[in-house]
Amino acid sequence: MNVFTSIGRSARLCLFAAMVTVAVPASAQSVPQPAVPQPQTIIPSAPQLAASSWILLDANSGRILAEHNSDERLPPASLTKLMTAYLVERELNRGTIKLTDMVNISENAWRTGGSKMFIEVGDQVSVDNLLHGIIIVSGNDASVAMAEHLAGGEAPFADLMNQHATRLGMDNTNFQNATGLPAENHYSTAHDLARLSRHIINDYPDHYEIYSQRTFSYGGIDQPNRNRLLWRDPSVDGLKTGWTTEAGFCLVSSAKREDMRLISVVMGTNSDEARAQETQKLLSYGFRFFETMKLYERGAVLATPRVWGGDINELRVGVDEEVFMTLPRNRNEELRARLNLDTDLQAPIAIGDEVGTLEVHLGDEVVGERRLVALENIEEGGLFKRLFDQVQRFFSNLISNFTD
Repeated sequence: MNVFTSIGRSARLCLFAAMVTVAVPASAQSVPQPAVPQPQTIIPSAPQLAASSWILLDANSGRILAEHNSDERLPPASLTKLMTAYLVERELNRGTIKLTDMVNISENAWRTGGSKMFIEVGDQVSVDNLLHGIIIVSGNDASVAMAEHLAGGEAPFADLMNQHATRLGMDNTNFQNATGLPAENHYSTAHDLARLSRHIINDYPDHYEIYSQRTFSYGGIDQPNRNRLLWRDPSVDGLKTGWTTEAGFCLVSSAKREDMRLISVVMGTNSDEARAQETQKLLSYGFRFFETMKLYERGAVLATPRVWGGDINELRVGVDEEVFMTLPRNRNEELRARLNLDTDLQAPIAIGDEVGTLEVHLGDEVVGERRLVALENIEEGGLFKRLFDQVQRFFSNLISNFTD
């Protein structure tokens, strides 16, 4: 069963909980009228950046708005620490560690070169301070200390990083260490790092505030966050800088304006200032020409199709995740949703069972697809109920075949 419905700006408020209407049979449709020409939204080509690779995507819908060489494997430098921080946040969320846990600082962590938090051998430093040191001041010493604390060493921690990279769909990423210091076969891509950043933002929002902090002080030493956009653009609230001679200057940023959040990754620029300027171009382009709408809340009931042989006759059907769509500005009135429902549902049905698909159309283009699932359990009815439904089902199919 295919059901179409329009999606307009009012969707922001009502979230379509009661908007589904059955399509009119073809024999009853009126003669189509000529379409009234509508002004077209003009979207310019994405800006070209002075960088090796870049990508811009929406954090909620996942739609890519601009990209160049985004799947090219490149050295990620300290952008590596996004995964290091993500795994710390994951363990905090699971309850295996706490922010107040104290970590013993080894000589190996203390000796790690490059950018530092300036921890000392034999110190006991809280997980909270180390996480701040990793994210804000890009401490290589803090990263190694946490790798040793979580996995017993940097090599097993890198193996853990790679397992989670695979789980997250980072197919062009391989880590050799927790810091991003140059190492053979240590690489990632703009696309993979954007995917990881989306998980950081959406999976563990309680820790995301750290990425927006401009300074961090430890041991009497004040250090600034190297992300210049935190000072220049109030909508920017993360995420991470990186630099090595091989990688060039890199920056992963995120910004939120109204209900829209964008993630940008720029790799291989030639200066600290260039990575900030090129990132700003991408963010300005995305916010200027696109908008993101929340179409459905998780669990919103979109249809109640007939179920045969169950203890109840109708099944509540909807989506098991929030549905966002990113589209050119001022075209939201062209959105339509199509529900492709299974036509012959039979009990038993369990919560989460897929019973169809939701297609979102922008004009003639399908811009999104999500699965439709059962929002409730339906058990088999009693013997009399099942027999009665079999008779009804027979005549329903007979009439349907006749009218077709």
